[in-house]
Amino acid sequence: MPEPITPPAPAGLLREARSALELPRLMLHLPRLLRAPRGDGATVLVLPGFGAGDGSTAALRSYLRLQGHRALGWGLGTNRGDVPTLLPRVAARVAAAAERAGAPVALVGWSLGGVLAREVARDRPGLVSRIVTLGTPVVGGPKYTAVAGFYRSRGVDLDAIESAVAARYAKRLETPVTAIYSRSDGVVSWRACIDERSLHVEHVEVETSHLGLGFSPEVYAIVAARLAGSI
Repeated sequence: MPEPITPPAPAGLLREARSALELPRLMLHLPRLLRAPRGDGATVLVLPGFGAGDGSTAALRSYLRLQGHRALGWGLGTNRGDVPTLLPRVAARVAAAAERAGAPVALVGWSLGGVLAREVARDRPGLVSRIVTLGTPVVGGPKYTAVAGFYRSRGVDLDAIESAVAARYAKRLETPVTAIYSRSDGVVSWRACIDERSLHVEHVEVETSHLGLGFSPEVYAIVAARLAGSI
């Protein structure tokens, strides 16, 4: 029997303090990262996590531009976590980017941003060439995350969201996905990041905090390789 999925222990949030070390590590490893496989100018849209905006993904987008990608922010302000409202807006943003590029675009989504990336691709697969998610809960929505209490305090039925998330799998996700996760994640249960129902999902484990996923040199190397199509 698989182990049950539970939210991260409260002590896990203390481990998130280690994220402050990731940016100095990123700078230290930048010369090596600049030797990673390069892109060909294709468009990449980077989607932020819950409570964050484009500022949180600025470092990753800057790196991707250095690697030859046309990396864009989502341009929708702070991600407030209202998926039903956000999904059509993100889909419109992706459609506009694909139209300008004249080709499907790649999506990189951090945490809840990865949920939005997957669901846009599920609904409109012709717009999206590839997805990379960072610590994205694909089981249960926010139920198995450290922000579950935030949603409950606002009267949100997390069991209903979990059922709605599961129901979405009735429509197959055809776009290739690389799902990056960490067992040290203090915000999202790593087990909730494992997609056992979609056909084209590659799971890659790293060692970092949830907040550190956006600055980890190991994550950057994986993202660069996948977007360049070298692996």
